[in-house]
Amino acid sequence: MIKILKKSGNALIEIKNFEKGCWVNIYPPFSKENLEEIAQIHDLPLDFLTDSLDRDEQSRFESEEETDLVVVNTPILNNDLIDNEALYLTIPIGIVSKPEYIITICSYENRVIDDFLLNKIKGFDPADQSLFTLQLFNRNVYYFQYYLREINNKRYSFESEIYRSSRSKDLKRLLNLQKSLIYFVTNLRSNDLMMNKLRRTNFLKIREDEHKEDFLEDVVVDSGQAIEMADIYTNILNGTMDSFASIISNNLGIVVQRLTAVTIVLMVPTLFASFYGMNIRLPLQEGYEHSYIPFIVIIALSLVFSFVLGWFFMKKRWF
Repeated sequence: MIKILKKSGNALIEIKNFEKGCWVNIYPPFSKENLEEIAQIHDLPLDFLTDSLDRDEQSRFESEEETDLVVVNTPILNNDLIDNEALYLTIPIGIVSKPEYIITICSYENRVIDDFLLNKIKGFDPADQSLFTLQLFNRNVYYFQYYLREINNKRYSFESEIYRSSRSKDLKRLLNLQKSLIYFVTNLRSNDLMMNKLRRTNFLKIREDEHKEDFLEDVVVDSGQAIEMADIYTNILNGTMDSFASIISNNLGIVVQRLTAVTIVLMVPTLFASFYGMNIRLPLQEGYEHSYIPFIVIIALSLVFSFVLGWFFMKKRWF
């Protein structure tokens, strides 16, 4: 799905052809032939469009002739879109800039681009390409922080369930959150490094614009805060996983210990029954062939020894 958009007053309108100051957004579904046609007609390097479709593409920027490319990774909720157990993932957004227009391309729909499509961003105008790029960076950091808070809230919820019942399913949920945080930490650092390089090299050509320089500085600061949040939540979750693994192991040891104690206590009556089941001369046989007294004595001795063992194990807190 290829949309060509332009700002008219405060409204964002869709137009049919490429114009100066327009924004072209490329969302799925689209084919490789569509991209090849756009690249050929508008003299764009094809790899500037296709690189951004690789989910493992790292944040970076490069320039070729009059075409600039910036790749930034953004978070998404994995609603079974991608065959991965992580609850949240990161995907690259490609920002291709020509002097006349700007193109964004992504392999999946995401909330960062959607906010621009819905014209939710104050002061957004695709004709100002550098400001548009900075606003996209800012919105991207916002959603990283937003999803990090969601991950932390889910962690609290999953922990409460594990306290009540240490099931494998609950631990798997925490593991999925742990995977999500790994994606977030890795790509937040990659984004932060890329934005700092942009600032040093003046790739966006904003050095003479104090407002935009300050804006980029604020985005870098917010990105650093997001990295700190991700690191803190990762450490907390790692500690939580280790603690629950120890708790589960300890609970398993207690169960085995109690089962062992029960087995030993139940072994005493079995032992007496085994002795008096042998076909040899045994105590209490002579003179009591037709009496119930030997049976009662054997049962009484079994119970006494069982109770003594049970009391001993209770003193040792095995029960």
